[in-house]
Amino acid sequence: MAHAPRFQQLTADARTRVPEVSPTEASKRHAAGALIIDVRESEEFAQGHAQGAIHLSKGVLELRIEGIVPNPDTPIMCYCGGGSRSLLAADNLKKMGYTNVASIAGGLRAWKEAGLPLE
Repeated sequence: MAHAPRFQQLTADARTRVPEVSPTEASKRHAAGALIIDVRESEEFAQGHAQGAIHLSKGVLELRIEGIVPNPDTPIMCYCGGGSRSLLAADNLKKMGYTNVASIAGGLRAWKEAGLPLE
């Protein structure tokens, strides 16, 4: 599905501030203690998600993150279906003072293609 031009502009802007990591790198960082946050909607999460992912949809992420991740230096990687919404979510986390935030390039689609574990 092609994204609308203004949405593409938003994600391109976020990409200038948010590092992206490959799914394989994300899996290694997760094994070392980094958190993986799935920012997709509840019904998407219920259909399957990266093993060990925490679900905080993009609609509630900013409201609930401090209760789940109080330390702003905690390593966090966000993902969505294809990597765009997670860029926006990670950008907002950075704006909230989280210092070690990335987006998983390609989202869950790339995670699956890499053969990484799902729940």
